[in-house]
Amino acid sequence: MTRRPLPLLLTLAAAAAVVQGDEGWRQASPARRIELPADHASHPDYRLEWWYYTGHLRSDDGRSFGYQLTFFRVGVDRVPRSPSRWAVRDLHMAHLAVTDIREGRHLFAERLNRAGVGWAGAATDRYHVWNEDWRVQRQGERHVLRAATPELGVDLMLGESPPLLHGENGFSRKGATPGNASHYYSMTRMPTHGTLRVGERARTVSGTSWMDHEFGTSFLESTQQGWDWFSVQLDDGSDLMVFQLRETGGGKGRHSSGTLHEADGRVVPLGRGDFELAPETAWRSPQTGAMYPLEWVLRVPAARLALRVRALVAGQELTPSRSGVSYWEGAIAVEGTRAGRAVAGRGYLEMTGYAGRPMGEVLRGPR
Repeated sequence: MTRRPLPLLLTLAAAAAVVQGDEGWRQASPARRIELPADHASHPDYRLEWWYYTGHLRSDDGRSFGYQLTFFRVGVDRVPRSPSRWAVRDLHMAHLAVTDIREGRHLFAERLNRAGVGWAGAATDRYHVWNEDWRVQRQGERHVLRAATPELGVDLMLGESPPLLHGENGFSRKGATPGNASHYYSMTRMPTHGTLRVGERARTVSGTSWMDHEFGTSFLESTQQGWDWFSVQLDDGSDLMVFQLRETGGGKGRHSSGTLHEADGRVVPLGRGDFELAPETAWRSPQTGAMYPLEWVLRVPAARLALRVRALVAGQELTPSRSGVSYWEGAIAVEGTRAGRAVAGRGYLEMTGYAGRPMGEVLRGPR
């Protein structure tokens, strides 16, 4: 499909909308409950929404890959005055990345388009999100992901796993200001198979994916620099999600939190004081100059869990030219102990706010 250029003015309009007031947009509320499969679909009454897929895949020739496919919706004007289809109500971004672990390569592509003229969108009556020819949709109880450029591509089918609700029944608070929160759930172990392409070589792959879906209107306080988010699938059958919000003056924000999903189905919410994160070895990005910690120590004392986290490839930074927000997102390996026994696993790590504007300015709450 032919790529349509997007004027720089439109990108700036989206950035401006994110830091303006929240009049007319619905705020996340603890009274709202997640209902699936209906909540896979889009929620246009909220200003911010994303559908996130990451996973570890192994090819039929024994190669290991990580992948990320993310669709973002950013509300610009909830009720445009102009009746034109060209009026910008929402902007839709999409990021595709593949990590070739053996070769130490990370490939990235992006899309940015307006809704209304059919270039991008998200259905409200079913799960179908698209940006040009990239798309994710639900067929039965499977999620079908398709995205490709001349350099890379994925065509994957994911089976659903039981949903994991974060925070208070899916209400995840990010700041003290009312409304600085999201509705947030994951599917943590989605069996995955299909094809992955790097260059002209397509490989049959299989593995496990993790899905996050989050929607709200304002997320962060203006004093928050960014976040460090970890998703971990352990070989004892348990899954762990934690994120710490970094304050601009240093320190861990009090609304940092997480969820431990035990192999027997028990769900353990984690507050700020229930887990520890200590950064170790860092890597400097040649593109942005940011220093990203690529090794961490992660502990959950009450679960007697101590993990060492390491990035499988250093250069997994994404530097989108169209949104202007750079971040590091990549495949990780973990090993350590739980209750005195060896445990290992894999997952994904996302780090924001290490370069450019603080994320608290980008996703600022109401003023």
